[in-house]
Amino acid sequence: MDKEFIDQLAERAKAGHKHIVFPETDCPEILECAANLLADDIADVTLIGRHEDIAALAAEHGLDLTGAEYFDNTDEEARRSLVEPVVAAGLLSEKAVLRKAKTAVNAAMMLVGAGRADCVAAGRVLTTADVIIAAQSIIGLAPGINVVSSLGVVDAPGFDGPQGQMLAIADCAINVLPDAEALADIAISSADTISSLLGWEPRVAFLSFTTCGSSEDDSVDVIRRGLELARQRRPDIAFDGEFQLDAAINPKTAERKVKRDSAVAGKANVLIFPNIHAGNIGVKLIQTFGHADVYGPVLQGFAKPVCDFSRSAPVSEMMGNILMLLVRAE
Repeated sequence: MDKEFIDQLAERAKAGHKHIVFPETDCPEILECAANLLADDIADVTLIGRHEDIAALAAEHGLDLTGAEYFDNTDEEARRSLVEPVVAAGLLSEKAVLRKAKTAVNAAMMLVGAGRADCVAAGRVLTTADVIIAAQSIIGLAPGINVVSSLGVVDAPGFDGPQGQMLAIADCAINVLPDAEALADIAISSADTISSLLGWEPRVAFLSFTTCGSSEDDSVDVIRRGLELARQRRPDIAFDGEFQLDAAINPKTAERKVKRDSAVAGKANVLIFPNIHAGNIGVKLIQTFGHADVYGPVLQGFAKPVCDFSRSAPVSEMMGNILMLLVRAE
């Protein structure tokens, strides 16, 4: 991971000093991340589970969790403390709170949904589906958004775009074959994520195998309709397409292929893939042949920030995702 990028994220996260919750406290790597945050005074930390069990695992691995807060979801009194704020927030009924909070990830989502913490980081042990279902059923989706999606931040050596070597890509991890409404959601969420995360003015390109009608196919109609919906819903954001990749990011190609004025063509900084096949292949290509770093995936679309780790992620990668999560919680 690029040290300068991570250092900048750490500086912003520390300045914002948000409150993060970790439900997977039976995982040494999670506790190491928590210890790193506490040691550098980057964020307040709450660990879900029995204090004694967590402390024993931390001691076994030589980790210092001084300053951490604990929420023992195995304790009935602790679970009952969630009832009033969660019900008041309109998230769940009293009965549902007491039942669901027995599961650590649900308790973590309740703390955030009720405003007692700012964000949740999970997925090192749990599956992506586990994390998404818990977040969607408790925290809920952001206003106007109906689809959870993911965004990656690319640092590609040799690329010279509006943000230097960096650009954003979505969705490469969640939605297999998004329809037009889902593509619009993905594009809007991605624009908002990259604006809050890195402060960019988003210029969002809907990618295709065609550029501005150079070929016709039903699949292209879905992309065009997604673009139209995104523009209608968020006229404050620069969306354009449909573009082939080179027309989206190469000014000379855009000048040749796009025969109209465009705030995006040739200078896009957010790329929306038409489906997960293209997105997954695209990520692997730029990592393999372009030697690019790809940070994320960042989950987006929830009412509060939620992180889903790769279950094979090293601590360094997990820390990068945590820092992005904390910055988004500002």
